[in-house]
Amino acid sequence: MSGPAKTAALIPAAGLGTRLGQGPKAFLDLNGLTLLARSVTALAPHVDEVVVALPQGYALPENIRARAITGGATRQASVLALLRVTDAEVVLIHDAARPFLPPEVIAGVRRAAAETGAATAALSVADTLVRGQSQASPPLWGELTLREGLWAVQTPQGFRRELLLAAHLEAERDGIQATDDAGLVARLGLPVALVPGDARLFKVTTPGDLILARALAHLWDAEDAS
Repeated sequence: MSGPAKTAALIPAAGLGTRLGQGPKAFLDLNGLTLLARSVTALAPHVDEVVVALPQGYALPENIRARAITGGATRQASVLALLRVTDAEVVLIHDAARPFLPPEVIAGVRRAAAETGAATAALSVADTLVRGQSQASPPLWGELTLREGLWAVQTPQGFRRELLLAAHLEAERDGIQATDDAGLVARLGLPVALVPGDARLFKVTTPGDLILARALAHLWDAEDAS
């Protein structure tokens, strides 16, 4: 009888954080721990290995228990490089810029990926959505979009490794750049399960996001310590 499928967490963290302007985003500090350290710590108990793609010339600090490779020029290239250096049957792709990762979300994505082949954490959209008329500055209110059935995609995303690798290779051949890995799988006409995410699992992208993350880090760490 075969045992559980080997699972790897793959973290593309080779971005230089140009929008924040404070160096590689993964190394920003939140209450004594970097975004990357928080992501690795959250994922490590649920997988057999963690592999991180870093910018050229960077190395993992000694307190982060993971394997590191040099990432590519884009997030998509970094994920493809990560897929090529693991022999895991199942992979979880997670953005280091989402440091507040609850264990129940990880478990849900793993379970759905095993059943469907591909899954992503996501939140149903609660806000009113409108398409702006971009020819104006600032943009003007354009077409209203119904929010029913709409989901905001988060990470982690889970896949059978061979399925995701095939999706990446086909995208590379076709010159396609996607904003996430689930989009590449969906492009092949394959199903992707939507797993309820968490509002705290927001992506640190702007200076405002960083302020919120540093405030949340104190509450998050206090809850973990209790």
